[in-house]
Amino acid sequence: MRFRPNRTEEPVTEATEATETSTESPVVTASRASWRCVQSGDREGWLALMADDVVIEDPIGQAVTNPDGTGVRGKDAVASFFDQNIGPNQLTVTCEETFPSSSPTEIAYILVLHTEFPNGFTATVRGVFTYKVDDAGLITNLRGYWNMDAMKFGQQEGPTE
Repeated sequence: MRFRPNRTEEPVTEATEATETSTESPVVTASRASWRCVQSGDREGWLALMADDVVIEDPIGQAVTNPDGTGVRGKDAVASFFDQNIGPNQLTVTCEETFPSSSPTEIAYILVLHTEFPNGFTATVRGVFTYKVDDAGLITNLRGYWNMDAMKFGQQEGPTE
C-alpha cells in the first residue's frame, strides 16, 4: 500500500483548514498561520510567528529574494523581505501536499505560490517548502525548493465588458 500524503488543492482558508486531517503540531500551526498572514498582508502577525534568529531561504540559493544565496537572516532582515516581496503584492498560497515528519517541529509541503503585482503582472511557482520551529513554536527556518526557471509569468486579465 502506497502512503498518500494529505492533499488540498485550493487556496488556504479557514474552511480549508477545518477539513484538513493532519494532526495539529507546533509546526503545522505556525506554517498555516504564516500562509494566512502572507495572504492577508499581515506583516506584524507574520513577524510574530518568527524566532529572532529565523532564516528564510525562498528560494534556496542565489535569487532576487536571496542575493548572496545564504538566506535572509534575523527578524529585521525578514521584515525587509516582507516589505519588498510580500507587502506590496497579493499572494495566494495553495497547499497541494503535506509531508509530516516524525518530529513535531519539522514539516514539508508542496505549495503553489501565486503573486499578483501592482503593475498587473503575475508570477506563479510550485515548489517544496520546509518549515522548522523551535520549542516555543516560532519559525526558525523556512526553505523553498524552487528556482526562477520554474516560475511562470503572466498578466492579470482586465475587466471584461
